[in-house]
Amino acid sequence: MGLFSKKGSARANSVNSDSTSKSKSRTSATSYHSLRRPASTTKMSLPESSCLGMPPMPANTSPVGLPPAPNPQLDPSGYLRSIYAVRETSRHVLDAALKGRLTNFHVDLTKFSDVVNYVVSIIKRDYAPDFSEIPPHGRWQHFEVGGVPRIDTMMAFWGSTVDAHERCRRLLDLFVVSVLLDAGAGTKWQYKAQNGKIYRRSEGLAVASLEMFQTGLFSSNTTQPHQVDGAALKILTVDALAKGLQISDTNPIDGLEGRSSLLMKLGDAMDNQTFFGVDARPGNMLDYLLEHSSTQKINGRPVIPVPTLWTVLMDGLAPIWPPSRTQFDGISLGDAWPCSSMPPAPGWERIVCFHKLTQWMAYSLMVPMQKLAGVAWAGEYLLTGLPEYRNGGLLIDLGLLTLKEAQEKRGLEAYHQNAKKAGQPNVEVVPMFTPDDDVIVEWRACTLGFLDMLLPEVNRLLGFEGDQALSLAQVLEAGTWKGGREIAEYSRPNTRGPPIMILSDGTVF
Repeated sequence: MGLFSKKGSARANSVNSDSTSKSKSRTSATSYHSLRRPASTTKMSLPESSCLGMPPMPANTSPVGLPPAPNPQLDPSGYLRSIYAVRETSRHVLDAALKGRLTNFHVDLTKFSDVVNYVVSIIKRDYAPDFSEIPPHGRWQHFEVGGVPRIDTMMAFWGSTVDAHERCRRLLDLFVVSVLLDAGAGTKWQYKAQNGKIYRRSEGLAVASLEMFQTGLFSSNTTQPHQVDGAALKILTVDALAKGLQISDTNPIDGLEGRSSLLMKLGDAMDNQTFFGVDARPGNMLDYLLEHSSTQKINGRPVIPVPTLWTVLMDGLAPIWPPSRTQFDGISLGDAWPCSSMPPAPGWERIVCFHKLTQWMAYSLMVPMQKLAGVAWAGEYLLTGLPEYRNGGLLIDLGLLTLKEAQEKRGLEAYHQNAKKAGQPNVEVVPMFTPDDDVIVEWRACTLGFLDMLLPEVNRLLGFEGDQALSLAQVLEAGTWKGGREIAEYSRPNTRGPPIMILSDGTVF
């Protein structure tokens, strides 16, 4: 399938700098695969690369005021765990990228226009002329893979006696579990759904989590299987999850133990009755948010500040994250890591924050609360692009970022060592690193920054401004995430994997 074919649609790590290396393009089954150039497409003019600069920080346009960011001088751990820190810390790495001062990557800003044009082409192909149909990035769409309205069908099954708020709670239950399962599945895993169709990757994990939810695997209430509660999660076993995911020797998945651990620890997190109620359900966060003092009613509609939701997710789910994560003053920071491209400074100033799964959770949970509970959100602009391998892979496959030679060599050696293990991939060789490696941290930070730079250019080329402009969540959904996946399929058709492989434990990606 060609890159622009119409797709079926259902709406303390430090590495030394290295000298400039020659770009490489090898295409054998055991080589470091790079993009094979697609047929030419219509190009649209963009600013010269020499004019590219730091994007402005987005501003709050909501009538609802937002709480200030924690003061990093007084509470560095609180700041680094906040949503404010994600964009603010990553901007330091973007600044280094724009100045050609990254530790691990060369940056070719002349390729920025290629990335923008490619993203615009994907969006136009799938949504023109009715761009208003683009949904925000979230888990809901994955449940409907193949054009099957699984969520609507399930809600119809519940009947009219289940009110809108309980419907929303049940979807929040499902979405929390599904997002936590949604780490990279690897290139071999697949799932055969009840309709006989085979699904893979994120969509496969979505359908699998939905069907496990419907069987009552995550519920301790035998009269109501369609819920998630702490009692059931605490007794969940790796074997039970493996059975639900249809895992076998011939159908392995990356990071099974890590995923299982997240769900079991989620059971412990549900003991927080302030957020999750006496029956210990993720969905009870709806009641907490609706009743919170920061929530305002405007024209009869509840308006919830995004930082309030963020506090529920960061504080309420804090017990689930591995203790091996970066810590500061004994406090685990979650998905935040030291980065060599941060400004030279001691302590917390060297840490760049991502909180990818928490952001993916926020994007995904906001949708059912908006659809079913009528919630409006204040401060959506605080959420960033997701620093994961589809969005980031797009930048590498289109040549904006290229690994430096020393890092490429180190990553390829790691790949070959990993390939010696049973069941591990050994074709379409790409560099491999662990999530805490400086290469991965720098790559993810660049991804965040370049996504912010992409947004206004995509809207400009589409001719959108003001209220018509696409949101970052819409560009993620219709353009960068989808485009990153498709260009990976084109560049590495056997594995369809990213240009850099991440040795995942199932708790980051």
